[in-house]
Amino acid sequence: MTVTPLRMTRRGENRRISPVFLGITAVMVVSGWAVWSHYASDSGFAVFLFVLSGWLFSLCLHEYAHARTALHSGDSSVEAKGYLTLNPLKYANAALSILLPVIFVILGGIGLPGGAVLIERARIRGRLRHSLVSAAGPLVNVAFAVLLMLPFTLGLADSWPQDFRAALGFLALLQVTAAIMNFLPVPGLDGYGVIEPWLSYEVRRQVQPFAPFGMLAVFGVLYIHSVNVRFFDAMYRVMTWFGVPDWMASYGYYLFQFWKR
Repeated sequence: MTVTPLRMTRRGENRRISPVFLGITAVMVVSGWAVWSHYASDSGFAVFLFVLSGWLFSLCLHEYAHARTALHSGDSSVEAKGYLTLNPLKYANAALSILLPVIFVILGGIGLPGGAVLIERARIRGRLRHSLVSAAGPLVNVAFAVLLMLPFTLGLADSWPQDFRAALGFLALLQVTAAIMNFLPVPGLDGYGVIEPWLSYEVRRQVQPFAPFGMLAVFGVLYIHSVNVRFFDAMYRVMTWFGVPDWMASYGYYLFQFWKR
């Protein structure tokens, strides 16, 4: 008689939204209000908090999408690992899950997730399901990017405070870069995870040792000035399709780096 209630309680705990995620959300909302209302004479630090918490918010959703898709594809272990609680501290390496994305944003204004959920691929049957598990995360970034840029597309943001629009534009840029870069077919990134199930065993075996370095290699290449310029020109062009002026995200990044002013 007592087994079922205990099991139900445990399952509820493994799916309950974590206080860590709620805290990140609260920081994003409060700092966003501070930027909007010009609460401080210099909105740089508020922009920093808004963009950073917004980026971590999207990171949690990105990894949740991987875990949720894996759950529905046959890997029930993601629930016991706490991945469905949206808690970034539950990821494979909690320190890197938070520090790497922050470093990427601060150094280059580039959105690259550093966190990772461990999926037990042996539990998942079918190559298409494996591909969907990998694609789920970047698709969340696509959806979030569109949501952030929609006010610009519809003209709703025209009357909003300039600093808030700039912060929103920079946060949207991080989502665009995260989506596009994650879909690159580079070992260690989600794009490679999408095509990996369709590759031969021999190819996968040869590529596997390079997976831990793929993300850092991409960041290193983008740190080359000529590559960086062309890459961001392409990102800004994508954003102009949605009505976001090309200077908006740049100004948001300028405000974000408050320590340089």
